[in-house]
Amino acid sequence: MAGADADDALLVLTAMLLTPARFPSVLGDDYVAACAALALEPYEEGYGLVLGQDGEGARWTVVVDDVSLVAVAIAAWDCGMAHDLSPDERSVVCALPGWPLALTVAAPGVPAPHDPETDGLGPAPLAPPDPESWGPAQRRLGADEIAERWALWREQIDDAAFVRPDGERRGEAAEGPGSDGAGSENSGGPGGGSGDEPGSGSTVGGGGAESGAPAAGHHPGVRRALSEAVAYTRTPPPPGRIRSVFASADTRTLRVDGPGWSMVARTDDIALILLDEEPGAVLPVGRGPALPGLLEALDALAPHPA
Repeated sequence: MAGADADDALLVLTAMLLTPARFPSVLGDDYVAACAALALEPYEEGYGLVLGQDGEGARWTVVVDDVSLVAVAIAAWDCGMAHDLSPDERSVVCALPGWPLALTVAAPGVPAPHDPETDGLGPAPLAPPDPESWGPAQRRLGADEIAERWALWREQIDDAAFVRPDGERRGEAAEGPGSDGAGSENSGGPGGGSGDEPGSGSTVGGGGAESGAPAAGHHPGVRRALSEAVAYTRTPPPPGRIRSVFASADTRTLRVDGPGWSMVARTDDIALILLDEEPGAVLPVGRGPALPGLLEALDALAPHPA
């Protein structure tokens, strides 16, 4: 960090935004919850999170209020450009031990990454969720993976699984989202699929994608998620529950979260739902007559940063 002594200088490895429009999903279902996980006030302007190591190799997450500085660095890195991120000490809100996410990189010339010695003072070190278990954090991370690699995941969903003999897509009842015909379940537990050929359903977990065996019927968790998503259009949820990012000229990718569920959708396509009670399962929802309107309404509620 600018102005720091050599022993205290942070060797920056990566950074991320913590704003209503963009924040690490691992921290919570919405922006307010994500801020609470770091004991921060949910200011509308948001924060930047800078992850790195000190001179002894200890992991630190430095919170800064200069969001623009961090956003410029992230944009440069995303374009493959070198960019020095050195926030001024005056912009530092706090420094938290540990990292909220696992990193595959480490700073050169210092010991391997480890949690700093705090002697029991201050907050416990941040730590990534266990990849071998399943819960809200893993569910949200799984949804993030799908959103980032939509085309790959979409290829694993067999459209024939949605089509009934009468030509109506399975999971597309006339009543629309929230009805008994609102979703079709295609699920499999982590590691339960063959892992070789894509199926009509898939699983996430353990940091990778695997095929899952389809299961017939409509999942009550899918109906609950769709019903709560519809409720968002009547009573807007906390900031960050609905996020929208550019996908193409006429399409947005939506990330919607709620208690126990996460949704990933393209505004011109289907939706995929993950549930706390279905470890690793990815449950597709056919487009039908009602889903397009729901996705359009959710997109209208999401912030669209320039």
